[in-house]
Amino acid sequence: MNDLTIRLLAVPKAAGLLRHAVREHLGAEVCPEAAELCVSELLSNVITHLGEGTPVTLRISGSGRATRTRVELTDPDPRAWPEPRQATDEDESGRGLALLAAVALRWGVRRGPRGKTVWCELPRESSQSPR
Repeated sequence: MNDLTIRLLAVPKAAGLLRHAVREHLGAEVCPEAAELCVSELLSNVITHLGEGTPVTLRISGSGRATRTRVELTDPDPRAWPEPRQATDEDESGRGLALLAAVALRWGVRRGPRGKTVWCELPRESSQSPR
């Protein structure tokens, strides 16, 4: 699998386009539902916390003999650090990072020279999940 890089503005209608691009790119190598969920949640977090129209870069990597596929979303604000919340039954939001943690092998945040990258790793279909 070759790496995929997409630069776009974080707007709600971009979520469907990104899910389709990820599904087409990954094929059967990674559970497409998990990858699509991760991309949607990462994009949604940018829209919610930084605002519509924020420029982002999506990267999908993990080729050759890699047992994991890495999904990354980079935005320009190193200060808006994602933190998991404990959503109650009444809360209408606040579950995004919990969903990410539930489907990914691991996830994290990396600060860079021009912003931050929130990433997660998903198992390849042919590999065993080392949870």
